[in-house]
Amino acid sequence: MIDEVKNRRGFLTLGLSAAAAMVVASPVEAAVRRLPERSLNLYNTHTGESLRTVYWGEGRYQARAIAQISRFLRDHRTGAIHPIDPHLLDLLVSVQRKLGTKESVHVVSGYRSPATNAILASYSDGVATHSLHTEGKAIDIRVPGHATRMIGRAARSLRAGGVGTYPESDFVHIDTGRVRVW
Repeated sequence: MIDEVKNRRGFLTLGLSAAAAMVVASPVEAAVRRLPERSLNLYNTHTGESLRTVYWGEGRYQARAIAQISRFLRDHRTGAIHPIDPHLLDLLVSVQRKLGTKESVHVVSGYRSPATNAILASYSDGVATHSLHTEGKAIDIRVPGHATRMIGRAARSLRAGGVGTYPESDFVHIDTGRVRVW
């Protein structure tokens, strides 16, 4: 009898938690959820490559487009490719919408292999030892025609993930980790 009550309570708690999560959707999810298609126009500042693709359509993430984006955001130093978190792409679309632009997003850094990250961290205090770049959950960007502080402000307003603004280096870091700013 006691186990049955515990199981029911656990089930109810789980159900209520799931319902609350659906009701309290993040601003990013609410903004992009209504779009019939989600697309990105990207430019890699290190490789000179450009990519324009629809990564969400027909009610789901498009595996082929996500794979293209993952290749595009590869570690430009080693060529290593890692799957990119689709929610990071949703953040980018949301930032663009906040800025009111469809300009290409200039990528300064996407995925970083652990080896590349370790080298960068040894040169700079600004590189986290356990960076979300190594998990495909972070990106450093510029948006032509928009000041770094403006991009950072737009990203912070979403209250989703981490946002670091680096005006002296002219880029904004965005990730899908816990909400924090620097």
